[in-house]
Amino acid sequence: MSRTKKIIIMSGLVLLLAVTAIFNFVLAGAATEDAGGEVTAANYFATYRTERTTTRNEELLQLNSILESTEAGNDAYEEAMALKLQIVEMMERELLLETYIKSLGYTDAVVSIGLDSDNVNVFVNADELAYNDFLTIYNILTEEAGCDPANVNIMPINSES
Repeated sequence: MSRTKKIIIMSGLVLLLAVTAIFNFVLAGAATEDAGGEVTAANYFATYRTERTTTRNEELLQLNSILESTEAGNDAYEEAMALKLQIVEMMERELLLETYIKSLGYTDAVVSIGLDSDNVNVFVNADELAYNDFLTIYNILTEEAGCDPANVNIMPINSES
């Protein structure tokens, strides 16, 4: 496949991704406001996941573009491949941790692992968390996922009935 065709295809994919993100933003914005004009917790979690997925897809698309345009063994190729593997590993860890936390009986949870830092942020769908709840989630993050205890942040998101 010629370089021009690759550029046209990649441009088309980026454009399609941008249009999808715009539609998602517009439709999510219309659906997130309830009668009082406040964003509900369920919509918070869905919106957060959508934004995270969109951002990650854009990052992976850019990395794939670099991988396709450079030769294997090149420094840029190796850096792009390492970053892509790091992002995929981070996505898998986030999904695993979210599943662990939901298995504790919470209706929803979002885990965000920093790419440039070791921070791990957890948002749990609860009015408030008791000390034992914090401790249980903290133990999952530190023991099961190997997160540094100093970099763990656990925050309840006030859910609305």
